[in-house]
Formats: sequence, C-alpha cells, structure tokens
Amino acid sequence: MSVFKDKVLLITGGTGSFGNAVLRRFLDSDIKEIRIFSRDEKKQDDMRHALQNPKVKFYIGNVRNKDSVDIAMRGVDYVFSAAALKQVPSCEFFPLEATRTNVIGTENVLESAIEHGVKNVVVLSTDKAAYPINAMGISKALMEKVAIAKGRELGEGAATTICCTRYGNVMASRGSVIPLWVEQMMEGKPITITDPNMTRFMMTLDDAVDLVVYAFTHGHNGDLFVQKAPAATLETLATALKEIYSQIDPKFGETEVKVIGTRHGEKLYETLVTREEMARAIDMGDYFRIPCDTRDLNYDKFFIEGNEDMTRIEDYHSHNTRRLDVEGMKEQLMRLRFIREDLGLLPRAKARDIRSE
Repeated sequence: MSVFKDKVLLITGGTGSFGNAVLRRFLDSDIKEIRIFSRDEKKQDDMRHALQNPKVKFYIGNVRNKDSVDIAMRGVDYVFSAAALKQVPSCEFFPLEATRTNVIGTENVLESAIEHGVKNVVVLSTDKAAYPINAMGISKALMEKVAIAKGRELGEGAATTICCTRYGNVMASRGSVIPLWVEQMMEGKPITITDPNMTRFMMTLDDAVDLVVYAFTHGHNGDLFVQKAPAATLETLATALKEIYSQIDPKFGETEVKVIGTRHGEKLYETLVTREEMARAIDMGDYFRIPCDTRDLNYDKFFIEGNEDMTRIEDYHSHNTRRLDVEGMKEQLMRLRFIREDLGLLPRAKARDIRSE
C-alpha cells in the first residue's frame, strides 16, 4: 500500500513532460484519481485519447486565475505544482509573463490548496533559482520564497504541508537540448553547442518524480529538497549522443559540432544548492533537505550574529559534483525511452518525430 492509495492527486501544468512522467509512474498504482490541470486543450486532448483511462480527469484553466484553480482543487489530497514558464529566452523577453505564471500563479495554487484542506503540496523548482541571472531563474527563485514563506507561516502540525523541490537539467524534457541535437543529427545538420565546457546536472524525469515523492513522504512545512546528481560538459554529452546514434548509422558519429556561443541569460555552470543553504542543509543520502529559516522578523540580531563556518562552505554546483565521462554519459542517455526506441530496443510509444520524454 502506498501513501497515494485511494487519494486524489492534482498536477498543475500536467500536460508537460513532468505530468506525463507522473502518469507513467502512478496509473497502474492504487491511486484513486489524477487530475491534469492546464491551459492547453490540444495537449489535453492528445493525452486523453492516448490514455483512455478513467482514473485521469482533465481540467482546463490557468494558474493565473484562482477561480479555475479552485474548481480543480475540490476534493484533492495532494498537489504537484508544476505549471510554469520554463524557457530561458522567452522569459527574458517577457519577464512579467514569467512572474504572472511562476510567482502569482503559484501563490494562487497554494492559497487554493490551503483553503480546500489539501494535505501536501510540492512546488517544482529549478537549479536556475540558485543565484539567478535570468528572468526564468529570478521568477522561480521568488516562487520558492513564496512557497517557503507560506510553509513557515503554516508551521508544524498544520493541515497542509508545503515544500519545494529543486532539480537540475532534466534530460529530454520538452524543449530541451537532447531532442534538438538528435533532430539535428537526423537531418544531417551540425550539432549546435553554446560552450563545450559548459556543465549541466543530468537527471531523468523518473529522477524528478522520485524527488517529488521523497518530498511528499519526508517534507516539513517550508522545506526545500534537492537531489544529488552527476553532471557533464556539453562536449561530453554531444560525443556520447554521436557514439550512441552511430549504432544506427555510422554517419551520425561523424556529425559536425558547431560552437555558437553562450545564449542570453545562460551560465557556465548551474548551482543546485547555494553556500548559504549548504550551511543548514541536512544530508539525507541521495538528497539534501534544507529546512526553512524559522527566525522571526527581528533584524537586531542579524547585525550582531554571524556564522564563522560560512567562509569554509562551498556551493553544490555542476562543476564540483560527480563528473560523467563519455561512457557514464552514454549510460545516462540509455535510460531515456526515446533513445531506446530509436535503437530498436523498445517498441515505439510515440510518433517518430516526438523525441522527448
């Protein structure tokens, strides 16, 4: 029996890559109902026709509109808050749109969950929220602050528990670089790399679901959970992809790599846990649990108290985590279903032109 037995789960932004991964995980479990909440009726229609499962219910709405969230929230036990604008370039050009969805939209979900007596809410965040330099990361960082402040306000023993999960690059999620590079190879075009020395954490969508489930079962109000993950340079990732696809046709192993330079708002490496957070992080084995700061709003003591250990603490980032070589990166890539499908190791579950998880 699982913690989700006979429970109702709501996923905001549920038609995205994460929502699909959750459905794969829970559809055959003892969960009672999964509600998919999103504003994209085309993706909902595609998902509905593909699943044909009475456990899955669909709700059209936008997290920016609390009234539509309230309708989907009735009778819900658990919430995965995944609705977000996530593309770095689009958020750079439309930062207020990112704020309206990622910050205000999340606040709407949290308020609705509290009002409807939801037991647990997990808010999904990103490594770009740590020391953010782009609008997407800034909006996600503020989203975390909103969720953590709400959890701290509720406190221990509250009817609703709110915590956050922060994870790194999710391989082959919709709009990410791995499907793009495979598409470029298949079309005989060069692989376009921003900076070969740029590092990124490498996680699968199943890893992301594991992290969220862990937060559900171990979280206290205001907690932030981070999963430890390996990282690789973009050069290593490109080499690993070329070697894997050379098994289909040797010409893919000869694909040109074209360096195009760092894009607007990108970092050389990503930080998953800041130095300040590491100072209070609790090592849970595969995860870090970072409790919220429970001090009250009394600023006097902030000027006379400090932490001498802070100068000796390092961030946890993609340059100092375990680094994958080409063979290690290939092992990670072979965890992706669409790659195993391309190699003929699994029957194809999606159309050939859909290369995302």
